[in-house]
Formats: sequence, C-alpha cells, structure tokens
Amino acid sequence: MLALWAALGLAASVNLVPGSAWWLAGAALLLIAGLDAWRVFAAATPAVQRRVPDTWPIGVERPVTLQLESARAQRLDVFDLHPGSWAMQGLPRRLRLQRGEAASLDYALRANARGDFTFDGVQLRLHSPWRLWWQSRVAGEPQRVRVFPNFAPLARFAMFSAEQASRLVGAHVKRRRGEGTDFHQMREYRVGDSLRQIDWKATARARRLISREYQDEKNQQLVLLLDTGRRLLARDGELAHFDHVLDAALVVSYLALRQGDGVGLLASGGDSAWVPPQRGVGAIDNLLRATYALQPKPVATDFLQAATELSTRQRRRALVMLVTNLRDEDMDDLLAAVQVLRKRHLVCVASLREAALDAALAQDVHDLPTAIRAGATAEYLARRNAAHDALRGHGVMVLDVACDQLAAALVEKYLAVKRDGLL
Repeated sequence: MLALWAALGLAASVNLVPGSAWWLAGAALLLIAGLDAWRVFAAATPAVQRRVPDTWPIGVERPVTLQLESARAQRLDVFDLHPGSWAMQGLPRRLRLQRGEAASLDYALRANARGDFTFDGVQLRLHSPWRLWWQSRVAGEPQRVRVFPNFAPLARFAMFSAEQASRLVGAHVKRRRGEGTDFHQMREYRVGDSLRQIDWKATARARRLISREYQDEKNQQLVLLLDTGRRLLARDGELAHFDHVLDAALVVSYLALRQGDGVGLLASGGDSAWVPPQRGVGAIDNLLRATYALQPKPVATDFLQAATELSTRQRRRALVMLVTNLRDEDMDDLLAAVQVLRKRHLVCVASLREAALDAALAQDVHDLPTAIRAGATAEYLARRNAAHDALRGHGVMVLDVACDQLAAALVEKYLAVKRDGLL
C-alpha cells in the first residue's frame, strides 16, 4: 500500500494525476491503517490454558500442551514463557483461531536443573485483520513446577525383583545359597547343603530331607552422606556431578528399601538436608521431596562437621555411604571425619572421577602442550589414588568411579555388605 501511494506521488509530481489524488490516497491509507490498528487493539485476549506433567524429572523431555480459545477469528503467533535455560522444541507457532473454537498445540521441554521453576505466562502476538499491525500480549496465569531427580529408573525397577533390578543398573550380584542370618523358607534338600541346614523334625514329618534356607538380614540401615560443596559443581555432559550423585543415591535407596532396610540421607556442604532412616518402598517419596531442590554451592565442605552431625543424629549402627569428589588436599579433614563415623558405623567412601581425566589420558601426545596436559593429568590421578590408598589403609571401603558407573557401584557394594554380614 505504501509502495502504491509512493507511485501515485511520483505520478502526481510529473502531472500525470492531480496532486489532490495523492492527498486523498494518503488520507485513505491513514484511515485504513487506523481502523486496522483499532481492531487489533480492541480485540479481546484469547483465553489460554497450559497443561504440564504432574512430575518433571531432570534431563527427560516431556510434552507441554497449550489450549487457546477466542471469541472471534484471530491470527496469532504463540510462544510459551517457560524457564529460559530449558531445551525446547516446537515453538514459536503460528495459529489461526476460529470464532468460538478451541485449538491446542504441543511442544517439548527438557529441564536441565532441579528445583522450583515458574512458567510466567504465554506470549501472544496478535495480528490485525488486514495484517498492517501486530500487538504483543501475555496471557494465562503463572504456573509453578517442581523438577525432581530422574526417577524413571525407579519406575522401571518396580516391575522387577530387587535382585533383577540390581542387575539392571549393572551391579554384579553374587548370590550364595543358604547363607545369611534371617530364616527365609523350608525346602527340599539339595546336593551341596550342609548338615546344619537340615531340619530334622520337618524331615521326620515329611519323610524326606528338608533344609532351612536363610537370607540376608533385614531391617538394617543405610545412610547416604552427600557432599553439596564445590567438588560436586563439576559437570559431565549437561548435568552436574551432584545430579548424577542424587540419581545414584535414589537408585540404591530404592533397592535397599525393597530389601527391607531403612534408608536415611544427610546432605552437607552447600544446601543441607536430613531425612531420618525410614522403611518401606513409600519412603522413596520422602527422599524425593527432601532432595529435589538441593544444589551444590561453591563452598568447602566441612567433612568433620558433617560426620559429627551424622553421629549425633544416627545412633544405630548403619552403612554410611559418603559420596564426594575426593582430592588429596581434603585428606586430613576426611580422615578425621571417617574416624568419627567408624566408632559406630560401617563407612564406604565413593569418589567421583571426571570423565575429562580419562579422556585426557587417552589422547595422543603429539606436541608440547598435549604432553604437559597428559603429564599433569597423570600426576593428579596418582595423587588421587594415593589418597584412596590412604583411606583403604585405615580400613575404609573406597569406590573410585565415573558418573555413569556410580549407581551400579553403590548397589554392588551395598549388596556385598549385606551378603558378607558386615553390618
């Protein structure tokens, strides 16, 4: 329209058309633009409703549905004001709403952090009927969501026995028949059973050899001591080390609850939390609610203070799994903490290893910078191994694992402790 008006002005300048025609065309253009602007500014904002999942695990893509309804036909662009750092696919989207009809659109979101987040509303760009103008508006109500650790493995484990679920996470389960301290069942004698397993009274009644079978003791306690300090701020992929730690802690907690043991948790360093040991598979919900918003902070963790607090809160003997990223400069404080815990508890220290360290050692050395990097990495790992050996020398179980192996390592060590009757 502006181009036609300019052409008309050019024609008027060379007297091809009267100059009044150009003025009249300009007035008509202004009237049309004003009318179109009034129509878009006077239009009612479409009603918008958002449907989000009830539970939102970190690192998992979930669908979000927006439903829009307008009292008149409208053309508009839609963009949801989701938490800005989340990965999104499917927006913005252009829609044409019919009068009185509801339209819905779906898009996908993937949360990359745990905690409380807010959807501020839905941004709409309303186009005028003649497409000369658009107006930006925000519709819908703010909506709060909570992002939890990735609990998808827990839902999958519910379909399997505790032993099968342990194998799913990669733990090497060694089952030795007939050992344990709790009576499990009576069964027929099998070749290899010891004579002390035979129940002679049941054998006399059944007139065939009957053996007693025992299982690992139940109603023991597992306490997870999680470091929320600066060591857990390192990242492998999209997730921080603490996110991997929390996922692994929930896996071993769930399996321990399935085994009939009580599970508790103490977080110390940055954010802190204390969940007393509880039994029953339903206790995993309490752990999720207590830990979903925990975040590591750039502070040094006082391991001795954490050990003292745990010893005060947890009086009954338990398997304490301390999960951190151990450095050689932490040894004095950590050794003092371990000595405090070992007075009453069985202690296992799980030390996370950055994947970048293994990758640096695996690289080919072809110039001076890569040689320096490889040498520094090797020296760092040697000091780290020396710190682990020092802990083992004090009778502490130590796990040196990468993030993707942590869940399997914790489960395997927990089952080994149960199998060997160390508690």
